[in-house]
Amino acid sequence: MADAPNILTMRGISKAFPGVQALDDVDFSLHSGEIHALLGENGAGKSTLIKVLTGVERPDRGVIELDGREILAKSPHHAQMLGISTVYQEINLCPNLSVAENILLGREPRWAGSIDWRRLNARAAQILEWLEVDIDVRQSVGMYSVAIQQMVAISRALEISARVLILDEPTSSLAAHETEKLFAVMRKLKGEGLGVIFITHFLDQVYEVSDRITVLRNGKLVGVYDTATLPRVELVAHMIGRNLDELQEMSRYKKDAASSAQKQAVVQARALGRVGSIGPFDLDLHEGEVVGLAGLLGSGRTETANLLFGVDKPDSGTLSVAGAPMTHHSPLRSIQAGMAYCPEDRKADGIVGDLTVRENIVLALQANRGWFNYLAPARQREIADKYIKLLSISTPTADQLVKNLSGGNQQKVILARWLATEPNILILDEPTRGIDIGAKAEIQKLVLTLAGEGKTCIFISSELDEVLRTSHRVLVLRDNAIVAELAPDEMNEHTIMHIIAGGTE
Repeated sequence: MADAPNILTMRGISKAFPGVQALDDVDFSLHSGEIHALLGENGAGKSTLIKVLTGVERPDRGVIELDGREILAKSPHHAQMLGISTVYQEINLCPNLSVAENILLGREPRWAGSIDWRRLNARAAQILEWLEVDIDVRQSVGMYSVAIQQMVAISRALEISARVLILDEPTSSLAAHETEKLFAVMRKLKGEGLGVIFITHFLDQVYEVSDRITVLRNGKLVGVYDTATLPRVELVAHMIGRNLDELQEMSRYKKDAASSAQKQAVVQARALGRVGSIGPFDLDLHEGEVVGLAGLLGSGRTETANLLFGVDKPDSGTLSVAGAPMTHHSPLRSIQAGMAYCPEDRKADGIVGDLTVRENIVLALQANRGWFNYLAPARQREIADKYIKLLSISTPTADQLVKNLSGGNQQKVILARWLATEPNILILDEPTRGIDIGAKAEIQKLVLTLAGEGKTCIFISSELDEVLRTSHRVLVLRDNAIVAELAPDEMNEHTIMHIIAGGTE
């Protein structure tokens, strides 16, 4: 493999957006007949690198060569014409068109000025037969499963003679047998000399199918490794930016959770799960306890939170809050039961940018009261001023538009919104992401203060030291399942990293 020629070479790729250096002098290469995993946590730069390669974004600096010839794709369509095809997690097909039409879209064989449907269907069937997929190519592609749709998308790439195939989280919605089928196809393409870029968060799959691994972190290249010689725990260390020797020696923050263990569980989940989202799990949350959820991006942390809060509906198991079963579960029912949820993406799911700080803070409280039981403006200002002061939110006035605040202050506004509902159970998903160190410390201190007042908290963070510093217990997730629960005397970054990596050296 090391002697195989490069199909693709990217050198010194840099790309900046306002306030963010998304890529900083990144190199990447892809051999002929290679499956190359591109890994990194959220914000590492994976998506931006692929966007630069496929013409969605233009690099600020750097050179891209395909088969030794310098290229610069002007659009995804142009990239396809150059021989670079991408199959995204959200498959980009036309569901109302037939399988054959999707495979040969824009390249339909014609006779006498019209589409030659016989040749169209025969060509599509021929490509799918090579992939060992036996379906009726005349049927609408939307009638088939996600796994079949992926094969159709791959077939389209083959039909245009792609040299580079990018698979972006292709297994996230697949069952185990469908994933094995996809891997068989990837190996077959590799055998034909194609270069495959494999983006995934499933480490087991990386080791099963890839030849080399490139790791990005914070827009920079961490390194390129042969999969067969890279221990999994070292891969995790590279991804999250921790040194293993330091981890073994570093001091560990522990708390005695014995008192909370004696208290009655305020949340009880039994075999709670959702197919394709999070495997069935049992969970007890006690009064005054902070339970941390640790795992790589896509491990199931957010999916667990969504299930507990009612954003997603379970298809197995039971959930009770304060002894009452949660039937017909929904976010509003959760709020009424004393739960609150600060989501991971504050821009998309948290703040309402065109509303004021005051309006954002009272939003959940108003929803809980009902829109016909309107909070008077004076009461709104009273509540907003209380939490602006409590959380040290930096804003000239409660009537400032929240989109004009810094990221850290926006995060505090979301916390204020949920604290205003006076919850007993608080779920915090990446509450300190993208904010400065001072604001992080304030939020961590607030979580511990709330626990001291008897609140129950779930704390989710990609920063393991933050999880350890804030939690009484830690649940570790891997491949959409809770795989371990760590007591205070077991909680350290090295142990968590080994579990995330699959428990092997």
